[in-house]
Amino acid sequence: MPIDFYYVPGSAPCRNVLLTAKAVGVKLNLKYTDLIKGDHLTPEFIKINPQHTIPTLDDNGFVLWESRAIMTYLQHQYGKDDSLYPKNPKKRALVDQRLYFDNGTLYASLADYYYPVIFRNESYDPAKLEKINEAFKFLDLFIGNNDYCTGNTLTLADLSLVSTVSTFELLKYDFSPYKNVSRWYAKVKATAPGYEEANEK
Repeated sequence: MPIDFYYVPGSAPCRNVLLTAKAVGVKLNLKYTDLIKGDHLTPEFIKINPQHTIPTLDDNGFVLWESRAIMTYLQHQYGKDDSLYPKNPKKRALVDQRLYFDNGTLYASLADYYYPVIFRNESYDPAKLEKINEAFKFLDLFIGNNDYCTGNTLTLADLSLVSTVSTFELLKYDFSPYKNVSRWYAKVKATAPGYEEANEK
């Protein structure tokens, strides 16, 4: 039975999951969900996900939403080893911390600054831009001299963060002053399985 994945291609959280599926080698049955048309508000979809959020995964009746929860589920259920999400408690805690940082700080700063302009035609708020700068300073510090954001192995945290950072790039945010981030970004783009198909395009 196929694993149904309700998604919007441009969404960074959806691309997190697409990258994870590539990395663990699982095929998803992609179900484009048009938010403008209200596909997520139909009775059929609300029955699957009462919060009617995207992305949503339906693995033969097991339904899950929230992208980072889906990422860890796919790794647990289908991953061939634990490199993307280590079983070692301390190593896993670092991956979790970076996942939460992406969700609650980095991606949150993107949404807070750009979404009012994109979706409500408001003006940019300089104070919110400073929150982005602060988040990138933290990310630069976290990466340090490592190849990846928790050390020298690609993890789910990198897959989550790279979809957010690539969205910043699309929105013309200049993160070149953050040298560790720039180096890390190039590394992940070159080494994440299926990066071009799952995220770049």
